[in-house]
Amino acid sequence: MRAIRRFTVRPVLPARLGALSELAGNLRWSWHPPTQDVFATVDAALWESTGHDPVRLLASVGADRLEELAADEAFVARLDAARADLAAYVEGERWYQQRTAAGTLAGPAGGAAPRAIGYFSPEFGITAVLPQYSGGLGILAGDHLKAASDLGVPIIGVGLLYRHGYFRQSLSREGWQQETYPVLDPDELPISLLREENGTPATIAIAMPGGPDLVARIWVASVGRVPLLMLDTEVEGNPEHYVDVTDRLYGGTSEHRLRQELLLGVGGVRALRVFSRLTGHPEPEVFHTNEGHAGFLGLERIRELTAAADGPGLDFDTALEIGRASTVFTTHTPVPAGIDRFERTLVEQYFSEGGATPGVPLERILALGAEDYDGGDGAVFNMAVMGFRLAQRANGVSELHGHVSRGMFRGLWPAFDEAEVPITSITNGVHAPTWVAREVFGLAEGVDPDSDDAGAFLAAADEVDAGRIWAVKRELRQRLVDDARARLSRSWVERGAAPAELGWIDSALDPDVLTIGFARRVPSYKRLTLMLRDPARLKRLLLDPERPVQLVIAGKSHPADDGGKRLIQEMVRFADDPEVRHRIVFLPNYDIAMAQPLYPGCDVWLNNPLRPYEACGTSGMKAALNGGLNLSILDGWWDEWYDGGNGWAIPSADGLDDPDRRDDLEATALYDLLENQVAPRFYDVDDAGVPTGWVEMLRHTLRSLGPKVLATRMVRDYVRELYAPATGHARELNSDYAGAVDLAAWKRRVLGAWPAVRVEHVESSGVGDSPEVGAVLSTRAFVSLGELDPADVTVQLVHGRADAEDAIIDSHRAELVLAETYGGGRFRFDGDVALSHAGAFGYTVRVLPQHPLLASDAELGVVALPA
Repeated sequence: MRAIRRFTVRPVLPARLGALSELAGNLRWSWHPPTQDVFATVDAALWESTGHDPVRLLASVGADRLEELAADEAFVARLDAARADLAAYVEGERWYQQRTAAGTLAGPAGGAAPRAIGYFSPEFGITAVLPQYSGGLGILAGDHLKAASDLGVPIIGVGLLYRHGYFRQSLSREGWQQETYPVLDPDELPISLLREENGTPATIAIAMPGGPDLVARIWVASVGRVPLLMLDTEVEGNPEHYVDVTDRLYGGTSEHRLRQELLLGVGGVRALRVFSRLTGHPEPEVFHTNEGHAGFLGLERIRELTAAADGPGLDFDTALEIGRASTVFTTHTPVPAGIDRFERTLVEQYFSEGGATPGVPLERILALGAEDYDGGDGAVFNMAVMGFRLAQRANGVSELHGHVSRGMFRGLWPAFDEAEVPITSITNGVHAPTWVAREVFGLAEGVDPDSDDAGAFLAAADEVDAGRIWAVKRELRQRLVDDARARLSRSWVERGAAPAELGWIDSALDPDVLTIGFARRVPSYKRLTLMLRDPARLKRLLLDPERPVQLVIAGKSHPADDGGKRLIQEMVRFADDPEVRHRIVFLPNYDIAMAQPLYPGCDVWLNNPLRPYEACGTSGMKAALNGGLNLSILDGWWDEWYDGGNGWAIPSADGLDDPDRRDDLEATALYDLLENQVAPRFYDVDDAGVPTGWVEMLRHTLRSLGPKVLATRMVRDYVRELYAPATGHARELNSDYAGAVDLAAWKRRVLGAWPAVRVEHVESSGVGDSPEVGAVLSTRAFVSLGELDPADVTVQLVHGRADAEDAIIDSHRAELVLAETYGGGRFRFDGDVALSHAGAFGYTVRVLPQHPLLASDAELGVVALPA
């Protein structure tokens, strides 16, 4: 029988155990083993059966046990110590506060310390018990918040609360992915409802076309020091199709996605305002949008600034400059298919007069997302394009991805070479306390895993005896084997197997066999099945009597991606083969709970995407911090930090037009590496059974990668390179809005006058027919600026090596100085440059707009060159 009503009954804890609720209500427990141990002590069996979920644990433990714990002085003392430790963590000064006080926070770009940063993302992967993530984007967002908390960076996360999360993956008997969508009850999650002073739920509302306003509640998760706001439309009075806006992550029609992104961007800004009003938390000075999904936040901020009733009543251009100066946009995709694009007519429907952002001109909104460049589609609205146009600072998530992004979006800055497209890069990192096994941290005795400085841990780990390191890796491999067998058994039962069929699972995998992990989303470019190109050879590797290999594989395909599901089915059918099923397993429903024993238990982490389609690929970072070696195509972060000694690089057949031929070549290279380098190194052991060469590679991995792959390094980079400069610019524009008014007027004036700007003539001297290194090239450029002044521009001598087509490569710039004024808008600019290298040399002169509040030479997108 079905219940006619469902609600959650909250436990009543004895007064002495009240701190348990505080600890459960702050998600720091998810990366803090001492707090987890407190919950395990409450009831070890329940802690395991609830999936390490403290809220469910406290709802399930019996009253007798609670009274017993309340009378246990040792437990109460331990509980009080855990509460005091959390309070010290949340309230104490950390890296950000210390650097701000010392005035050493800003990086080379200068700027100021923001009072708060709004960080918007469609998904956040904090813990398996709050399943609001699908893959790498969400895990990265969760690690960003956790690292910000550890550093004391005043970030506020903004997302949505999906009633069904992403989906739960299972397999049919035939190995086909199946999806189910369990309902999440917010009252059973480690979150709380934001309430007004009178106790009623705080809400935001967004005008919708042809209907009532969309209303959303605001839930708050405490991620250490960082609040995460999540909007939920399951509100009484909302029509059913409004309630469904927050039904599931990445589901539904295009219009459904548009409504979700409206709620995230426009509703997210409004939720921040409500949160600050009710809690006194500082308003964000910087807004960071994690991918284009939240891009509509920029439109809401323009609405705030142009609204005469509740804002200063600025004009659109001035409001745009204020918004751009304080906005950071991070692009995460290296493939156009990963970008949200909506029909232009659909956007018109939601932003027309009286729409989501009333008072913001529709034609200006449409222009922000227009693909009005060569190769663009005039019928669509591109969220990434809008993201770039609404943010003064943008970045990719690895050096290679920055290069790829500059190529992808060069159409927005057609007058500039790819290297000057204003998209920088900050390579992702991972949150070590979340992903590193406590046994690995235990190798460095006395080191605090909560510290934001990994140096002590890495130094200590470098001194640990090789035998002890190997014993810990064997222990972690055994844990992975045990976890994989349990998951495999549950999966086969779901697939319809009888218990009598499953005896083989007790011998599936072996804790003494070289273990390779491969777990990620399953789009085609990640090539889940590359290892199956030659099934016979893979079988030989798996079953080698002297040097066997075993594979643990996991990953979800998007519910609408039948191609990805076919790849999973192909892999599952291979793994089902009785000949090899003890050496290769596919584990369904990849999530944080599976990942946490998987990374430490693997010896090698495999990644074989089509280069350069892996933006970063942080799973290999997590493996490296656990003493795993990477075996990967040189893509994403691995292209940047592979050094020849911290793993292996799979040669890539870039440029081949035949995709099958490319896959064959790269698969063969993978097999060769496994057979001739990886397995021999693993099984080459000394008299004590320790593979000393392997352990030295492991140590080198920790030395070379450990400091680089940390999310704390990543967040520090964001603070110094993007947040602080954005804050400095924003404060200059926001002080009395005069700076913003002047900047907007200057841009209009410069762009209006630019067609008359030209380089009329260039003269050079100082080098003869056979110049030598050290000679000085003197240049005189005669420039017509029309109605502009020399202070409005910079005149540059661009020089460098010249290729066979006279293109300047490895270019450098030298600013020419005003030497003479002729009247009529004509000027001469002079400058010298020394020839510093031999070989072909080329140069040209160009004129660019110049203003102290521009973030790059290409910001206005215009340049004047010699005819």
